[in-house]
Amino acid sequence: MNEILAKLQEYFQFPFVRYALIVGVLTALCSSLLGVTLVLKRFSFIGDGLSHVAFGAIAVASALNLTNNMVFVLPATIICAILLLKTGQNTKIKGDAAVAMISVSAMAIGYLIMNIFSTGPNLSGDVCSTLFGSTSILTLTKQDVTFCAVLSVIVVIMFTLFYNKIFAVTFDENFSKASGVNADFYNLLIAIIIAVIIVMAMNLVGSLLISALVIFPALSAMRIFKSFRSVTVCAAILSVCCAFLGMIISIVSGTPIGSTIVAVDITAFIIFSIIEKMSNYLEK
Repeated sequence: MNEILAKLQEYFQFPFVRYALIVGVLTALCSSLLGVTLVLKRFSFIGDGLSHVAFGAIAVASALNLTNNMVFVLPATIICAILLLKTGQNTKIKGDAAVAMISVSAMAIGYLIMNIFSTGPNLSGDVCSTLFGSTSILTLTKQDVTFCAVLSVIVVIMFTLFYNKIFAVTFDENFSKASGVNADFYNLLIAIIIAVIIVMAMNLVGSLLISALVIFPALSAMRIFKSFRSVTVCAAILSVCCAFLGMIISIVSGTPIGSTIVAVDITAFIIFSIIEKMSNYLEK
């Protein structure tokens, strides 16, 4: 234990480790806020769809040799989130079909572009790091951390300001519309916020593992808590703790950051499920 603590103390002296932890915690916090809403609205798969869109956008940005791919990736992902929402409301193309259609198309086109306009000698390595996360989380600059912090503050403020409206739209959209709530606007707001979160999480866990960061804390919290507010608060705390612990384990043991964080989230889900089973058993 003393050796581990000494090793962590040594690592914390490096700015890039502190930057990675800050970005990881902020990303986990933002990811968990809308996870409950997405689960309850049966739209959990939107994380996968938009992450694949972000993968395609990164491929295009690489082909264009953009120095800062966020300038292209973030707007492209937000636009596709809006299109996904509009397409999902089409009676001919249901929500799940729209997500599958856009995600598969973006993934295929992105991989095709990366093959045709390959900018590096190790194409398979570039693709793998984009899909499953990479060590780029450990090469963040102060500007990257500031950008992530600004986006995180915006997401938290938006969620806090419109909490009641998001709550209403989540549980009964038709009643919300009848009560005068602009449900379409708040659905659009949810789509835009989740698009921002997806882009933030790309460097942390990769495009294929983002859904786990969004969904697992919400599902774990639902094992024990029942109210929307308590589930959201628990999911946020749990997500931050799992991300921090996962990054610490990854740094100490040298395992992939994204996969380690998801493994910790899975472990937390199993523990919360056991607690739920035990509490139900004791109540009988």
